[in-house]
Amino acid sequence: MSSTGQGSAGNVLAALCSFFIPGLGQLLQGRWILAAFQFVLAALLWLILLGWIIHLWSIVDAAMFRPR
Repeated sequence: MSSTGQGSAGNVLAALCSFFIPGLGQLLQGRWILAAFQFVLAALLWLILLGWIIHLWSIVDAAMFRPR
């Protein structure tokens, strides 16, 4: 997915996707490694009730992403 910059419709969609599944927004933006890292880390941390930290990071990161 191509986006024009921070606040673009693509970033808003990516942030919404990450709201439901951490890393999904990064996956839509083509950032495979970060998406996998955030998904696995959130899954592990939800076991000790700290997954919301990674969940929020994933949402904010997707919303603030600026392609190079």
